[in-house]
Amino acid sequence: MGFSPGGGNGSANNNNNNNSTSHHNNINNNTSSGGCCNMSLKCRLCKWRCLMSSGFVFFFGCFVLFGSVATFYVWFAFTPYYYARGTTPSALGCQEDNEGSWSVGVFFGDSPFHLKPIEAMNVWRNKSAAWPVANPVVTCASLSESGFPSNFVADPFLYVQGDTLYMFYETKNSITMQGDIGVSKSSDKGATWQQLGIALDEEWHLSYPYVFPYLGQIYMMPESSMNGEVRLYRVLSFPMQWTLEKVILKKPLVDSFLINYDGAYWLFGSDHSGFGTTKNGQLEIWFSSSPLGPWKPHKKNPIYNGDRSVGARNGGRPFFYNGNLYRFGQDCAETYGKRVRTFKVEVLTKDEYKEVEVPLGLPAPTKGRNAWNGVRFHHLDVQQLNTGGWIAVMDGDRVPSGDSVHRFIVGTASVAVVAILVISLGVLLGAVKCMIPLSWCTHNSGKRSDVFLACERSYFCLSKLRRFCSRLNRSVSFLRGRIKPNTCAGRLVLAIYLAFGVAAMCTGVKYIYGGSGAEEAYPIKGHYSQFTLLTMTYDARLWNLKMYVKHYSRCSSVREIVVVWNKGIPPEVSDFDSAVPVRIRVEKQNSLNNRFRLDSLIKTRAVLELDDDIMMTCNDIERGFRIWREHPDRIVGFYPRLIDGSPLKYRGEKYARSHKGYNMILTGAAFLDSQVAFERYWSEEASQGRDLVDKFFNCEDVLMNYLYANASSSQNVEYVRPAWAIDTSKLSGAAISRNTQVHYNKRSNCLVKFSEMYGTLAGRKWEFDGRKDGWDV
Repeated sequence: MGFSPGGGNGSANNNNNNNSTSHHNNINNNTSSGGCCNMSLKCRLCKWRCLMSSGFVFFFGCFVLFGSVATFYVWFAFTPYYYARGTTPSALGCQEDNEGSWSVGVFFGDSPFHLKPIEAMNVWRNKSAAWPVANPVVTCASLSESGFPSNFVADPFLYVQGDTLYMFYETKNSITMQGDIGVSKSSDKGATWQQLGIALDEEWHLSYPYVFPYLGQIYMMPESSMNGEVRLYRVLSFPMQWTLEKVILKKPLVDSFLINYDGAYWLFGSDHSGFGTTKNGQLEIWFSSSPLGPWKPHKKNPIYNGDRSVGARNGGRPFFYNGNLYRFGQDCAETYGKRVRTFKVEVLTKDEYKEVEVPLGLPAPTKGRNAWNGVRFHHLDVQQLNTGGWIAVMDGDRVPSGDSVHRFIVGTASVAVVAILVISLGVLLGAVKCMIPLSWCTHNSGKRSDVFLACERSYFCLSKLRRFCSRLNRSVSFLRGRIKPNTCAGRLVLAIYLAFGVAAMCTGVKYIYGGSGAEEAYPIKGHYSQFTLLTMTYDARLWNLKMYVKHYSRCSSVREIVVVWNKGIPPEVSDFDSAVPVRIRVEKQNSLNNRFRLDSLIKTRAVLELDDDIMMTCNDIERGFRIWREHPDRIVGFYPRLIDGSPLKYRGEKYARSHKGYNMILTGAAFLDSQVAFERYWSEEASQGRDLVDKFFNCEDVLMNYLYANASSSQNVEYVRPAWAIDTSKLSGAAISRNTQVHYNKRSNCLVKFSEMYGTLAGRKWEFDGRKDGWDV
């Protein structure tokens, strides 16, 4: 759709009519002397006058307005996932992929129906500051940083050799955009994985690397449906060298496995190539006396063909438990690979097949896109270890299939809506005279030169199209006649148009620029971990607390929220909308010292002390957690202060920035080592300081900084700048420190007393942007 800015008037049209004949003659007379070129210049000048009309000014103003709205929205709403300097994976790896962002996690249990994620097992790794290790354990970053560019890893299968675990999986090569078979190795029961590389690479897409032993040999049956075959590979040198043993079936089966059951071998797979076949809703069974074939079809084929939610497509390795055979299937109703369903096989013969669904018992993800498997998980392999326990590997994704394309379509459609609304506004305000130009600056009646006629014919040459444009243009006058901008009703319509335009622009920016909407955790050396969130509050701030718990419980690395209840009747845990466990620790005395009380129930090394009236993004929290994992001996937080001068005086962040440094981090929003900080705070050395905190009912965070400084002469604090932070206590009127001056005076007195007890902080100072990672500016 085009538009014509308001430009030419009646006088201009009369001039065109009066001078057309002489103008035409001049062109004929001056053809040899460049007259045509002169008229081309006049045509261009006419176009320029049109551009500088009121219509051009209107559209330029709208561009500036909505561009400013989009810029402000991006600045306020989005804190994109970014890496600290020196931690960026290969530039080729982890590209946004329409198939998803799959990664792999590890689970443990005493049976395949009682599995828990690795973080629940409290496995700690000092070298990567993973206290505890958390899922996922293998990601696209893991492979990319090891020199194997990958967009995602999926379809994991385990192969156990003694105490060593090997994991085979599909990895989508970021260069060829094709699936290859990768392999990783773990010597510590799945806590850490060494990326060995690509075990199998063909000219076509490979996935679902089903690995199994047979007669003393190790075989792999990866999906090769794009090549139209089911291929069996035999290992030459485990786990990296394989050779094609045999093409066992000339069918494009997807996600196939075979199992030895009741004296025969059974091959399960889905063939989506047949006419009338429902993709992801079809299952076939084949049988043979050997994995090498020949294979015969089951009498009931296809076993399934229709409903995508029934789990027809295989979702991992089948397993035996208590003498029964179980199969995993994919529920693909909402999106591809939405979840895994478990089926107990009750009848499997050459003529009959029957299975019933049984509950798996896996904990359901509760953090949405912030969880590595929050949106879908479609593959599971469970195996029993020599110890008798069970281990499982599962893939998961934080976005649905086709998410990037969906976001692009919605985003561009929203921007198109903005364009339509702008044109409509131009019509109502008179800046747009017609929706479609019938000619470019020249009136469409009277005699014109061949040059003008050629110019017009270059835009519209079909009479039917011209008639349609004429009718469309007449609607402009009708619309302007019905809605008058200078009336109250007209102004209301304009306001509604503007509001819808702003909303559509924000929606477009969100879907085009805002990414998947996930606020992911930041790994260190390929490992993820978790922390405990601790806040101290009382009954008057319950409204703050409920909002606080709902928001922060969805952050990726939060394992538990501990509420230190200082005063009043405590709430019930059921009062909170939380994605993680909430524990309310009721204190006997209303004391600020309770914030740092020793708590044996805390299962993580890292504790985020965060006041219940501070709201910031999960991305900011995750960045702070990453910096703390690099410096666990320090207080890492979001509010810096500089303590210096004589006499000592407590000042805000502005003073620290004006003096280009800081030496204190407020623990109202800071990460601490729970094993070190709490013991230090409740030591005999700190008893006088704790008494002063009770006396002033203030300064507990100041005391913690003095204790850290007194314990080491090296740097003891680290600053992380949040994208934004909101003090919600101002919304509820329940702020603890209402009078800022009185609050600062108390803290100044604390500084003097603590300096006498533990030495001064004045000689310490660390510059902003000292880490050179862009996070402490």
